[in-house]
Amino acid sequence: MTLHRHARRAALVLGAASAVLATTLVAPAHAHLRTARTLPAVTPTAETAPLFDDEEGGNGDADDPAIWRNEADPARSLVIATAKEGGLRVYGLAAEELQAVPAPAGPGPDDAPGRFNNVDLVPRMALSGGRADIAVVTDRGNDRLRFYRIDRDRPRGPLTDVTDPAAPPVFSKNQAEINEQRTAYGLATWTDRATRRSYALVSRRHDTSVALLELTAGAGGTVGYRTVRTLTLPSSFRLPDGTSWTPCAEPGELPQVEGMVVDPANGMLYAGQEDVGIWRVRADLTSRPTLIDKVREYGVPAVYDEQTEECAAGADPGFGGRRLSADVEGLTLIEEPDGDGYLMASSQGDDTFAFYDRETGDANEYEAGLRITARTGGPDGSEECDGAAALNQPLGPDYPRGLLVVQDGHDTPHDGERGATGFKFVDLGRVLDRIED
Repeated sequence: MTLHRHARRAALVLGAASAVLATTLVAPAHAHLRTARTLPAVTPTAETAPLFDDEEGGNGDADDPAIWRNEADPARSLVIATAKEGGLRVYGLAAEELQAVPAPAGPGPDDAPGRFNNVDLVPRMALSGGRADIAVVTDRGNDRLRFYRIDRDRPRGPLTDVTDPAAPPVFSKNQAEINEQRTAYGLATWTDRATRRSYALVSRRHDTSVALLELTAGAGGTVGYRTVRTLTLPSSFRLPDGTSWTPCAEPGELPQVEGMVVDPANGMLYAGQEDVGIWRVRADLTSRPTLIDKVREYGVPAVYDEQTEECAAGADPGFGGRRLSADVEGLTLIEEPDGDGYLMASSQGDDTFAFYDRETGDANEYEAGLRITARTGGPDGSEECDGAAALNQPLGPDYPRGLLVVQDGHDTPHDGERGATGFKFVDLGRVLDRIED
């Protein structure tokens, strides 16, 4: 998310708040902030070293994590995370860095460089040389998927690039389009239990498109993909008063999707349209999408100001949700052995996390909210969280009840002019205890 986009979101919320106070149509504008502060909280057990999005820091910008479980030795499991133009980082469970993988350059000196946005895993994928666990990454800079074989004991680091050199752009027709950066963005992987075929669902930056790509095994143990179909989510919405609403953005930009996750039990994709809410649709993209929750800002009229690069918001008509503040990001699934569990979403606008019932039969109803806050003398909390990953399985003595990893958009006390970000490691058992109290 760019800095001006943060400013736009703040202007939208504050502008709407002022209008609401003036007209007294609904509750006080900052009532949701007071509610957020009263949510239960947990503190991190560990944090990664800060990443700095500048030349000195290698343009590292933390975004999205995935958790790989070492079945032979769970205490030696890994967290694989994106750092945008800074490539990938691989961490051990003490949040220590084990490997840094650079993003590839663009094909020419004037072309966009590689920029790793989201990451997910495909376990036991059938390759030409046998099965392997694969990390899949959206390379937003080059509009491609990248693939990395995971080998915990490889001397030079756990990840090896196994991307098919012939892998095509996901959305763009040519390099000129790639350089415009309406490219591969959000990501979720899915293996169809009936066919055992593996797929990646990929969203497009500044667009409402989601593509279903089948992952294919190539020569020499490489991985490629082919497009199966594409779904276009709405960009404008009919409101209960009969008017039409489109989320405010720069001219030519549509309300994009980033956070996505697939429930392996029923093959349902959950997709976070940042300024709209959370959609549920079949992972094969053959069903009609259902909006299971909306952001609070849903329906708020706003006009983009080209001089300030911000949106001036009008009065809130009261059609939005109550649990999420834009942007909605960082969707992850918390599975439980009995089939229960939660869909967790980052409510980026108020630094909270929302938990929904995993079961579609209960309409994915809201269950609880949570904050991740600073520990005295230890790591700080999570603010403006982009990506999140949860694994509800034992991971050695430090995480016997599983692990939650969340991105921190403002890694204090480091955050300042250099713009520090990082990842927080949280005991998942403590999270479940708090939300189930």
